[in-house]
Amino acid sequence: MKSTVETLSPTRVRLAIEVPFVELEPSLKKAYREIGSQVQVPGFRRGKVPTAVIDQRVGRGTVLNEAVQEAIPENILAAVREHDLKTLGRPEVEITEFNDGDSLNFTAEVDVRPEITIPDTSTIEVTVDELQIDDSEIDEQVKNLRERFATLKTVERAAAEGDFVQIDLNATVDGEDVPGGQASNISHEVGSKQLLPGLDEAVVGLAAGEETTFTTQLVGGDFAGRDADVAVTVRTVKEKELPELNDEFAQMASEFDTIEELRGDLRARVTQGKQVEQIYAARDKALAQLVEAAEIPAPEGVVREEVESRKQAMVDQLERIGASMEEYLAAEDKTEEQIDAELTEAATEGVKVQLLLDTLADAEDVQVSDDEFGHEIVHRAQRAGMAPQQYYDQLVRSGAAAAVFGDVRRGKALAAVMERITIKDEAGNAVSLDALRAANEAEHNH
Repeated sequence: MKSTVETLSPTRVRLAIEVPFVELEPSLKKAYREIGSQVQVPGFRRGKVPTAVIDQRVGRGTVLNEAVQEAIPENILAAVREHDLKTLGRPEVEITEFNDGDSLNFTAEVDVRPEITIPDTSTIEVTVDELQIDDSEIDEQVKNLRERFATLKTVERAAAEGDFVQIDLNATVDGEDVPGGQASNISHEVGSKQLLPGLDEAVVGLAAGEETTFTTQLVGGDFAGRDADVAVTVRTVKEKELPELNDEFAQMASEFDTIEELRGDLRARVTQGKQVEQIYAARDKALAQLVEAAEIPAPEGVVREEVESRKQAMVDQLERIGASMEEYLAAEDKTEEQIDAELTEAATEGVKVQLLLDTLADAEDVQVSDDEFGHEIVHRAQRAGMAPQQYYDQLVRSGAAAAVFGDVRRGKALAAVMERITIKDEAGNAVSLDALRAANEAEHNH
């Protein structure tokens, strides 16, 4: 095999590769073997069909094509190694000349990692918003905690918003029962809008034993889009009783003895959450500064692939909630071109950050231990609701294990950058990474 490399741009090269016919022989033999095991010819056992018969039955051209498709990736890999290229994404291949018995000539255009000069990370300074915690935020946390320990007490009065009611429902269209439109003794929080549109308004003012009818539009089933009359009967009305805010409540709802200690703990949690947000804001600003300073070009092919993958993920997500891209565009009042432009901008930035962190990881010889890689697999498996081994096997099958390994390595390179940069808030106070370390430690132990 002979190969030459031509630089098309700082992020793209074209390989011109020539493979003598004699080097295609192993691939040709393999192609004959594979095709021979698939065709059935009377008088020959499967897999024992002579090549001349295969040529006659299937055509020599088909066999040659199969051999070439097998040989191209291997030869691209060999050329990439020979020229010491750091390739990204999938190559675009064009066969320039090939005849039976002659050498195979083809070109492969592929994105490569550009040469990047990393600025001195210790000179990077970022400013983030000052940390502000309002008492109302702690009150909100306490309120949520009280809600969790609320009890329900039956009351002899009409239902009001915030009450819980036990109800029976019966939906009909033109006097005919709607299939699946009957339910009895279901619990519903008045005002939560969890069930049918119009139900909350109809129930307010009804006491136990009273009933009414309201109209609602059905969204599913045989009568989708039609108006249904729904009869609702209230069985009981219960009022939510919140526990009193005292030390007794603190002891019931937490490991603390007093309400002051509980509030102090909630404040510490809110503070830590906001400190982590500060650090994330600093991270994004630092990366943007580094990408700009390093003047990183974005490889077009990789960006294109990333845009396609992000768009597909959007479509899949919309399908899961029963919506289409057209509906999403209408709801957001955007055109497909605008979405494509947004995705391209985000993908371009994302790819530049990846290139920056890969270059940093190489420069610092960042290593990923089995333990670190395993921890990431466990973490992702939990998020996907799968067993770690099952998740890992799936990654290997889809060829995505290397990408996860790359993510962990980039994460370590980023952590090293964060240790070196200077982070201050607008008041000039230094921002420490302790909150993020504590959060990561807690997650690791969890």
